[in-house]
Order: sequence, then structure tokens, then C-alpha cells
Amino acid sequence: MTDMNPNSMPPSGNGSQQPAPLQPSHPAAPAPSGAQPYGGQQAYGYGAGQQAPGTAQHSFNAGQTYEAEPVATHAQHAAPKGNGGKTFLIAFAGALVACVLAFGVWGVTGAMGGSSSHTETITDPVTGQQTVINASEDATLAEAVSAKCLPSVAAITVYASASASDPMSQYFGYGYGYGQEQGDETLQAYSQGSGVVLTEDGYVITNNHVVEGGSAFDVVIAGDTYEAELVGTDPSSDVAVLKCKDASGLTVMEIGDSDNLTIGEWVMTLGSPFGLEQSVATGIVSATSRSQIMDASESTQAGGTGEITIYPNMIQTDAAINPGNSGGALVDSEGKLIGINTLITSYSGNYSGVGFAIPVNYAINLAQQIIAGENPTHAQLGVSLSTVSAQNAARYGLSVDAGAYVAAVSPDSGAAAAGIVAGDIITAFDGEPVESASDLMLDVRTKNPGDTVTLTVNSSGTEKEVQVTLGDDSASQQQKQEQQSNERSMDGYNLNDLFGGR
Repeated sequence: MTDMNPNSMPPSGNGSQQPAPLQPSHPAAPAPSGAQPYGGQQAYGYGAGQQAPGTAQHSFNAGQTYEAEPVATHAQHAAPKGNGGKTFLIAFAGALVACVLAFGVWGVTGAMGGSSSHTETITDPVTGQQTVINASEDATLAEAVSAKCLPSVAAITVYASASASDPMSQYFGYGYGYGQEQGDETLQAYSQGSGVVLTEDGYVITNNHVVEGGSAFDVVIAGDTYEAELVGTDPSSDVAVLKCKDASGLTVMEIGDSDNLTIGEWVMTLGSPFGLEQSVATGIVSATSRSQIMDASESTQAGGTGEITIYPNMIQTDAAINPGNSGGALVDSEGKLIGINTLITSYSGNYSGVGFAIPVNYAINLAQQIIAGENPTHAQLGVSLSTVSAQNAARYGLSVDAGAYVAAVSPDSGAAAAGIVAGDIITAFDGEPVESASDLMLDVRTKNPGDTVTLTVNSSGTEKEVQVTLGDDSASQQQKQEQQSNERSMDGYNLNDLFGGR
């Protein structure tokens, strides 16, 4: 992966073109019975502008963005009785009035007829004119897609020790009376999310931020509950895979093609919003190629993994995505999986009509690597970067006022082989402008190791185009895994053990 180094030359400053880091929200403790809050929903803002129409892989900017975080409730809470009926009746009455106004009293019966016919004939009671209309197929379509896909959607409950759930638990405690025993420790259920069944024997894809910090997992699929183990994660892409123990004969979600989407096409989200399992909502594809980066420092501050998370080319939808939908399915009108629900943009932290899903083509590739026991790898340019802004360009006498400044080049990398050197400024990627280090990171992440790309490089005031064959980040991934293994081996030690205190 291309590195972004804020301490390299020139200083990154606070240029308006550099996206402000995302901030991961951290799962909170489960609420007592009867309450339905979801805790830990921390906003992360933006600094980058909206991408220009027709451009790809650059940061979006709207409101505040949240991970569609696992819900901080353990039990499923039913909606209040009575409210649902009242709401339905009000909406139904409104539809009836609309029919009367449009078609007249005598035409209402035809307009409200059964769904078995695809057309209806409406007669105007005044003029006698007959109009043939196509009956709405939305309800039938939603029912068919729901019936096909819901058996492949998982509800995930994450358990962790009180100390892992919240560092303040040592002061306030989590005594809500439910949990799992693991060794001598009682694990608390502190969050819920969603997942999608990939194989008959129980491999389930979800978001890394759903399972992060968990020690045990329960997965409910088609009414059956399975204990699950964490197979692996890719924190830098927010993808994880669970394996349901002793599972067989599960219904596998059919995989679609996220590279072949049309703006405006019908979609459905499926998952467990606010812990309410087997929920669906419909909408459209609002946009594609929405990309964002979550900064490593913000992840650390929020108790995350402390590394950059890159979300390239996400699918934007107005189908409802709420806390608890993370890891769930975004499907098309044929009931095929096209995305993994992940983020929302909102001023409140709840659904506001703007949600984002990781494209399935990207997510499945990573999941397959995890299932195969491999460390997921990504395309890598082999440089450390800083953002060029108008301010630091003027300060350091740079020849351009926007782009990605190359602070260092890794030996034996694709960048080194192409002749890129420290001090170069990359201003375009495959013909698309690069305004910041974040832009370039997102551009690289959309490619695969071994792909050849064209970079526009300003070197000491001279602009040139170079062809670069991208490498992979397998070495750095291995290094991270070894570091995490070493950190886990320190579990159970206190400060006196480590430093010899008395």
C-alpha cells in the first residue's frame, strides 16, 4: 500500500484538498433490557471536496460519516405494538385518497385489485375514458428478493471482556447479566452486526469493524444459531470472515457484478439494523465510485487497529443503512450480492438517505484470500507521500500547488523501477488529476498487484509520464501480522511483570 507520511517534506499542512481523517466508532456496552441505544457512534468529518462528475476514486464530502456500527444491544427488541398498525393505516388511507383523486371512486377498486395481473384498466366516471396502467411490481419484486436473500443473511453478536469493550469498564462495570464463559472470564455481549453467507459450510463475510475487539461470536442464520470463529480480517479494507462451527447446507448468497451497475437501478439492503434481525429496505443506486480514507491516528484514538482504512469505489445508496446493518448485504433486483453495507453519512448518526457499501468484486476477492489462509494483499506503488497544497508549495518553492509529494521511494518497488525519486510530485493517475496523497492512495487501491498504470510526474519543474507496474504489500502485511502476534503474546502481563516494579 502507498504510505502517507505527514512528517515528510514538504509538510502536509492543512491544505483544503487533503481529506480529513475518518474516525471509527467503537462498540459500546449492551443496554439493559428495554433500552435500545447504540453507543460509541463518533463522527468523522471531511476536508476534501466533492468529486467532479465523471471522475472516480476521489473523496466525497457530505455531512458527517459513520461506520454503520454494530448495535450496542444484545436482545432483539420488538417494535411497540399498536404503532405499527397505526402507521400502516394512515399510509393506507393516504394511498386510498390519492387513488380517488386520480381515478374517481369507480376506478379505485380496479387500481387496488390483486397483484396477480400486470395491468389494470381505469375508467374515468365523468368522461368514461379508459386508461390502461401497469400495476406496480415494487411490492412483488421486494417480496421475491427478500425470500431469496434473507436465508443467506446473518445476524452477528460479538462478545468481549468488559475491559476490551470499554477501557472505562474498570470503573463503571457492565453487570447486565448476560454473556458467555470463556475460560475463567465472562465475556459480555457488547455489539451486533450483520453478515452474508458465502459457503454452505458456514463462511460468512462481514466488516472488520463489526468483529474488531471480539473474543467470541454467535451467528444466527435462517433461525439457527452457530458459534463462530474469526478466520481472518483485513483492517485496511474493513473486511472480515467468520466460520460457523458445524454448519452445513446453508443457503449461499448469489454473487453479482459490482462493476456493472447503473445509476438509479433498484437495490435492497438486508441485515440487522438496531439488532432487528432479517430486516430489509429498498432504494436505488445513488452513485458509484465514492471513496474515502480513515486515518490511522483517528482509529487509534477510538480504540481501533491504528492503521489506515481505505474505502475505494464504494456504492452509494438511499436504501436504509443503520447501526447494525454493517456487514450486511446490498443486492440487486435479481437478488444478487453487489455490496457489503459499511458506512453512512449523517448529521445524527442514523439513516439520512446516504449510505455506502463496499463493492462485492473487491470484498469477495479479499474474503477468498482470507478463507484460503492467506494475508490479503493490495496493490502498492512503493512510495511515502505527503500532500502538496498551495501553502506549502509557496513556502518551499514547489512547481505545482496540488498533488502527492514523494518523500521516499522503496527499493525494488514499481516506483523505483519506473525512475520515480524523492522530491517528485505525482499530479495524475491514469489521466485523472491527483490533488492529494489521499487521492493517490485511493487510486492505487482500486488496482490489483501487477497492473500497469500511467503516472504524470512533475520532477524539478519538468512534467513527464511514466509507466509503473504496481507491486503488492505482502511484506508489510506479514510484518503487521508478526507485530500483532507479538502484542497478543503480551496479553495477561501487567506493568510489574513487564517492567519489574515492586
